[in-house]
Amino acid sequence: MGASGNEMLPGSFLSDKTAKIFVAGHRGLVGSAVVRNLQSLGFENLVLRSHKELDLTRQSDVENFFNQERPKYVILSAAKVGGIHANNTYPADFISINLQIQTNVIEAAYRCGSVQKLLFLGSSCIYPKFAPQPITEDALLTAPLEPTNEWYAVAKIAGIKMCQAYRLQYNWDAISAMPTNLYGPNDNFHPENSHVLPALMRRFHEAKLANAKEVVVWGTGSPLREFLHVDDLADAVVFMMDNYSGLSHLNVGSGKEVTIKDLAELVKEVVGFEGELVWDKTKPDGTPRKLMDSSKLAGIGWTPKIPLRDGLVETYKWYLEHLS
Repeated sequence: MGASGNEMLPGSFLSDKTAKIFVAGHRGLVGSAVVRNLQSLGFENLVLRSHKELDLTRQSDVENFFNQERPKYVILSAAKVGGIHANNTYPADFISINLQIQTNVIEAAYRCGSVQKLLFLGSSCIYPKFAPQPITEDALLTAPLEPTNEWYAVAKIAGIKMCQAYRLQYNWDAISAMPTNLYGPNDNFHPENSHVLPALMRRFHEAKLANAKEVVVWGTGSPLREFLHVDDLADAVVFMMDNYSGLSHLNVGSGKEVTIKDLAELVKEVVGFEGELVWDKTKPDGTPRKLMDSSKLAGIGWTPKIPLRDGLVETYKWYLEHLS
């Protein structure tokens, strides 16, 4: 485990409601959920900056921000994210912007002297393409990555290692959480570069409006995937801030698998599309199974609470309210 020098006592984060907390990336899927969670718990001193107000890729700006604001806690959810197409098209952006953001924030947070604890958020794409299932934390760096998003994954791995290095060298309480596939309010529903779940929701919604007879989905529907509502992740982030100070990153998953076919049927039902669901079996399926082993986090007392169907109903409601 990590150095014990500056580790906080369990329970001290939640009892510190007036502490200044910087949530980096507060407008994104994860950051906005973390802010909602903290506000619901009564935290009243959140420091939030839009990209226009603070460009996290500019080292001197980030240093000045930390020296002026001097937060006590940092939750680093800011990142440049995108699907396979975006990663293939802009590999330089994905590696350089993410490395810059996390290097600037972690270094400035440590140097300013006020930050007692930092939590870095990664992604399940850090693991090898053919990692044994379910994927445990120690699968990291044991085999090659998925080539389509290795630029993003390498940056995120560097972030985990940076947190570990600062803990080892400086006794500084930096931890990392690796969530599985996320969904929920503020997700990206863009037709070209969204992930499978929001993409399905949008397609079924548009098919319903058009009274379409069918929706065609790629593949056989047989691959197994794991999904976690972003509000569950936010709950886990707060739990880790309060209860975890270790060297290893922790997986954060639902532990429940669903086939793409069952997922599509569920989204179809939630949206209320009455037509046919057709599978184009000439198209690729992708990885047959991707499940994270979240037993380490469960072992210290956290489990998810939001069932997939309930989460989908709530996400569709949010989508309808935010249609432009």
